[in-house]
Amino acid sequence: MDNCFEKQIERAVLVGLNADCFGPEQTASDASLEELEALLETAGGFCTGKILQNRHTPDPHSFIGEGKAQEVRMLAEATGCTMVVFDNELSPGNIRALEEIIGLPVLDRSALILDIFAQRAKTKEGRLQVELAQYQYLLPRLSGMGKSLSRQGGGIGTRGPGETKLETDRRHIRERITRLKSEIEQVRQVRSVQRERRMKNSVPVVAIVGYTNAGKSTLLNKLTDAGIPANNRLFDTLDTTSRQLSVSDNLDVILTDTVGFIAKLPHHLVDAFRATLEELEYADLLLHVIDSADPDREEHIAVVDRLISKLSKPGTPVLRCYNKADLVEITDIPTGKDVVAVSAAKGTGMEMLLDAIERTLDQGRHHIIVTLPYSMGGMVDTLHSTAQVLSVDYTSEGIAVETIVDPILYGRLKEYITKEC
Repeated sequence: MDNCFEKQIERAVLVGLNADCFGPEQTASDASLEELEALLETAGGFCTGKILQNRHTPDPHSFIGEGKAQEVRMLAEATGCTMVVFDNELSPGNIRALEEIIGLPVLDRSALILDIFAQRAKTKEGRLQVELAQYQYLLPRLSGMGKSLSRQGGGIGTRGPGETKLETDRRHIRERITRLKSEIEQVRQVRSVQRERRMKNSVPVVAIVGYTNAGKSTLLNKLTDAGIPANNRLFDTLDTTSRQLSVSDNLDVILTDTVGFIAKLPHHLVDAFRATLEELEYADLLLHVIDSADPDREEHIAVVDRLISKLSKPGTPVLRCYNKADLVEITDIPTGKDVVAVSAAKGTGMEMLLDAIERTLDQGRHHIIVTLPYSMGGMVDTLHSTAQVLSVDYTSEGIAVETIVDPILYGRLKEYITKEC
């Protein structure tokens, strides 16, 4: 971030349209405008006012109607604003019309989220994915984003590709998108090799998912001493962090933190971050971290559930972890075999969480000791590559192997089992 931006705080009016024809992912509400304000603050801006417009349908030209757009212009002038941010996704034509009426740069929610991601991505992989998402978002909007492109880079909505790149022709941008996709595919291949190594070592993967700012990084730090920043702000974690965790004497797992989900997450980001989010597809268990004290808890749970259904493989078990349980009454937290209540900040409930992880992963797995004849020495290699081997002992009776196996291997080895642990 450059010095000139550090001295400048963007002041913005926030606007949302609640239309009868919109679905829940498209419409705006008082709650979504509050979240938009938190996003603006995360990006380094300040909200000077909010306007929520109710209409049957959006105005095809100015989205909220010219009269309401003039009202936004007057509020922006009165409060010394430098920009206007919409909670809904806008078309290039909407942006152009609104900027002509209001006289200020206009951004939508997707552009604001992309700006935050551009600030936060630290690794090469993260930066590649953000740049790809920005180009995919901006390509169809080049002709419509007049004032937004005329500003110098450094303010909200201008970070990332930059003015000179955005003013080049579409062919150049398409070529850049192709190159970025190729580089991200290389990242995916590296991840694939790492994943195969983990599978060969038979270490289960537990992916931490949840709404942004639910406390996922705090939980990872508490369980593994990962030492990653965990601040009370949206999208604090963009780059995936994986750490080994000893759940018990018999179970080690790889615990992976993922980017927080949010309502109206731009599909460009879901697509671009698939190299990171594909960890969900290969996870053995999803740990859904929920902010117990979130006033919009149920809506945010639904958002995460929808994204889980898109990104994870069918049938992956989900353990709901109600974090910040110390901030609510215990009766406010549901009960059930797939539910656990914790406070990651205070470190309470960690043992119950570890027990729940082990219990969930152990469903369908068998901890056994088998004695194999020496003629079946090849099975030992099979167990090393496809199961968790705890010990191997070469005895006069045969090869004694203590192992944790899935139901298929259990059936194949049943006649050689000497003990079920």
